[in-house]
Formats: sequence, structure tokens, C-alpha cells
Amino acid sequence: MSLANGRRYLAIPGPAVIPDRVLAAMHRSAPDIYGGALPETVATLWPDLRRLAGTQGHVAIYIANGHGAWEAANSNLFSRGDRALVLATGRFGHGWAESLASRGVAVDLLDFGRSTAADPGRLEEALRADHMHRIRAVLLSHVDTASSVRNDIAAMRAALDAAGHPALLAVDAIASLGCDEMRMDEWGVDLLVGASQKGLMVPPGLGLLWISDRAVARCAESDLRTPYWDWRPRIAAHEFWMHWNGTAPTHHLFGLRESLDMIFEEGLVMVWARHAALARTVWAAFAAWGEGNPDIALNIEDTARRAHAVTAARLGAPHASRLREWLEREAGVTLGIGLGMAAPSEPAWHGFLRVAHMGHVNAHMVLGVLAAMQAGMEALGIPHGPGGLEAAARAVARTA
Repeated sequence: MSLANGRRYLAIPGPAVIPDRVLAAMHRSAPDIYGGALPETVATLWPDLRRLAGTQGHVAIYIANGHGAWEAANSNLFSRGDRALVLATGRFGHGWAESLASRGVAVDLLDFGRSTAADPGRLEEALRADHMHRIRAVLLSHVDTASSVRNDIAAMRAALDAAGHPALLAVDAIASLGCDEMRMDEWGVDLLVGASQKGLMVPPGLGLLWISDRAVARCAESDLRTPYWDWRPRIAAHEFWMHWNGTAPTHHLFGLRESLDMIFEEGLVMVWARHAALARTVWAAFAAWGEGNPDIALNIEDTARRAHAVTAARLGAPHASRLREWLEREAGVTLGIGLGMAAPSEPAWHGFLRVAHMGHVNAHMVLGVLAAMQAGMEALGIPHGPGGLEAAARAVARTA
């Protein structure tokens, strides 16, 4: 007998749960790309995408995943031989640095490890040392999906300003948009990178850039552009087809329209609050499970620097991989692997796992995942402290 039969739950940090409303909006025959419903629908996206990011800047959409969105950013920000400063707080910071280096950009890397946020003091020091202002841009993740650290973007802008450095500030918000607070203009961000498959609740396939006027002006002569990645015709488009450099991502755009409707019907501030409450629910369970058991702990100790979209945790080797396998086989729940958290000689998931709580997620979904996890620990004899589910329920009760 298996209790996994029924609707399975993918609690990984992307692709996230797709709402039925989004699926229904996408479930239609191929539309006319020259007039009618699709161009009319897309015209309504731009102001709502600006609201989502907190900007009055430009928006460009690409048919791409998050790595493609990085490449779009890299291609427009830099010329060959330019220098970038990347602040790495997990696997995806290193990934963006690798993407830059592969295009011939010289990368200076400030590595803050896998369990701490970027330090604005170290950033300011590095910028002050760049007397010739060779660093063209500072790049970092708002939320690193692997480590689940949430960086203080406003503090990074303050460090740039304190150093008097002209570098642009570029932020990967792929894991945080629609989950964590984002105020692009207020925080002084010049370029924001997003994708459709996490807090935006749409299948993978859309890469998005939000671009300030300053970035457009400063990058006018960048020479890494190819015709496809060039943001200039996309943001200056006066005809529908010009936004895409080819055929539009038709059904994804209908899905995006529906997901934005859902976000703004709930209210963006309320969406942020829901994600924060669900994150605290997960943290409460882990705090109880880890009581008296140092093998179980959240990856980020500082609560102010934990993401509200995903939680990375240590469960002790080999318990994390055993629990993930049991949950998928016996409970119909899939958790994320501990991506980039293990030592180089160990499997990527060794001793670590991730619980996603991003996008179309509510209290009963999160509580169900936590209950299944506790059942798995009981079944497998994994040592853990008592009261995890009670602590999670109290966290929900305090919020409701």
C-alpha cells in the first residue's frame, strides 16, 4: 500500500505550484499574434509588471528561463573586457559569476559563504579600492534559491553611494519577486532580473528584466549584445511583434496576465505578508525538531536574512536524502535537494534539503508538508525534537 496516490505536491523552489486559474487561462487554441486578444492582453501587462517590481522603469520579456534572463542582463550591461563585482551568498551567486566569465567579463568575486548575507561594509571597502572605477556593475541575488539567504538590497545601494562609486546595481530577484518585498526604485536598483516559474506562478519559459533609465543610458554602447538579447528594440517597441524579436510566447503571456490578476486581487503587500507568515511556520517546525539535536537546523541563523520564499535546512547525513526519497515514495511530496550546500566530495543533496513556500501556497499546504516530513522522520527513525507540528500550528494561529 502507498499513501502517495492522489494529487502530488511539488514543494521545490521552482517550478512552483501553478494555480488552476493560470492553467485555465493558458488552455486555449493558438491565438492570432497580429491583432485581437493577445496584443490587447499584453498591453495591460507592462504597468502591472512595473507595480510588481516597484519601478517606473522599462520592462523586457524574453522567451527564456532564469539563466537566459542572466544572459540578457549580461549582454546589455557589459562589453568584452569590462569588470563586474559579484557578491555570492550561495550557488546562484556563483552561477551568475560563471555566466559573466563565459562572456569575457572580468569578474571580481566577494564570496560570503553559504549561510550568511552579503556585508555592505565589505562591498564599500571593495568599491573604495577601485580607484579607477573599472567595476561597471555590482551584481547579487536578492534571494539565493540554494542557500535561502535574503540580502539587504537597500544596504548595498547605501554602500555604493557611500563609496561614491558609479557602478550600476543589478539584482537577481528570480526567487523573490511576488514573495518578498521588492522596491526597485526606492532601493536604487538599476537592473532587476526575474523569471516566471516561482512567485509569478507561471510555467518556466519567461525571463524578465526591469531596467532603469540610468542603465539604459550607461549601457548604450555595450558590445556583448546579439540581436535576440538586445533590450533596446524590446523596450522601445511601438508594434506588438517588436517586443519579442520573433514569435511571442503566446500562452505564457495569457498565464502571466492571470497570475498578475491574482497577485493584485490579493494585494501585493498582503502577498508579501502571506509568504512571511508561511515562512515563519516552517521555521517554527524546524526549531522544535532541532531542539536538543544539532544535526537539524536552518541554514540561515539570522531571521532577518531568511527568504520568505524557500527554506534551506540541514538534517544530517544521510537523513536528508532518505527523507526526501521516503516523502516522494510514500507521501506524494517532493522537497528540493540541498543545491550547492554540501562539501565538494559529497552529493549535492547530502545532509541538506529545501522546503519551498512560494507562489500559490497556503497554510494547509505548508502544514501538510510539515506533517508529512514529521511522519517520514518517525518512519525512518531520524532523531528529532518533539512538537514540530504543534509549533507550526501555533505560528499559523498567531497569524490568522
